Amino acid sequence: MNRLLALFFASLALLPGAARADYPTKAISLIVPYAAGGSNDTLSRILAEHMAKTLGRPIVVDNEPGAAGTTATTRAARAAPDGYTIIMGNMGTHGAAPAQYPDLKYDPINDFAPVGLAAEVPAVIVTRKDFPANSLAEFIAYVRANRDKVNEAHVGVGAPTHLFCTLLQSILGIQTGRVPYRGGAPAMNDLMSGQVDFSCISLSGAISQIQSGTLKAIAIASPHRADVIPNVPTTVESGLPQFVVSTWNAIFAPKNLAPEIQAKLSHALNKALDDEATRKRLVEIGFVIPDATRRTPEALRELVASEVPRWGKVATSSLGKQN
Repeated sequence: MNRLLALFFASLALLPGAARADYPTKAISLIVPYAAGGSNDTLSRILAEHMAKTLGRPIVVDNEPGAAGTTATTRAARAAPDGYTIIMGNMGTHGAAPAQYPDLKYDPINDFAPVGLAAEVPAVIVTRKDFPANSLAEFIAYVRANRDKVNEAHVGVGAPTHLFCTLLQSILGIQTGRVPYRGGAPAMNDLMSGQVDFSCISLSGAISQIQSGTLKAIAIASPHRADVIPNVPTTVESGLPQFVVSTWNAIFAPKNLAPEIQAKLSHALNKALDDEATRKRLVEIGFVIPDATRRTPEALRELVASEVPRWGKVATSSLGKQN
């Protein structure tokens, strides 16, 4: 009888519900679809550190760059929906990718279980330090008058820098020279040396250069000023409210994830984002922490559903297809 009871309770432990209740029982893999050292990677490592404490198991960051993040995102979509493989997606992988890659092997809306929005990074219009404009109005006037002479730097068609400036130029009804680079570092180097004139980059990618004065910040594309650069006006207060854009980062799991596991991951993410020390680390490097109502799985699903058509329209425009 005792042996039968032991076998009965052992069989209960193997049931899916029991596994979900015990989750996690081993390390979790957090895929970062880019090389180590970038803002997505930095954000992931900071959050993984705190989330691991809440969940009681290590969270191992797994960097897998390739095809603007879509290679790793495809792998994440095909992983087992057991909560042990999650990914730090973003505006590119879960917003613009469908328009950029006609043969994309995943559906950012239907192939993932959203966990929560982790952070946002507003775009900022930056110029070489000796650019002859000090306000957004002066910038617009100068670029319109010198569109054949002014060059914009970006890090490849479909990248946030490219899409941000594509949207900006579409709003302004202009087209300047557009210079593609292999990465953010060479683009920033040429911008700082005056080889190119301006760029539309995420704040976290240019914060040190702005603070040091090696780049000039014209306006931040946000409704609110950033604490790390409080003297830089927003596009809203500068008269261009149409240009409010940011790249965002969010955690996703494969579809069909058990609701109990989804809730545990979401809870751990929220605890990390509500931790004062963690918030301070993220804000200091240019991230904006979304409020709690925008971090829910439901809110993230709605965000992705709105971002895919928004950036798809920008990416497939005649300007969006050009360098």
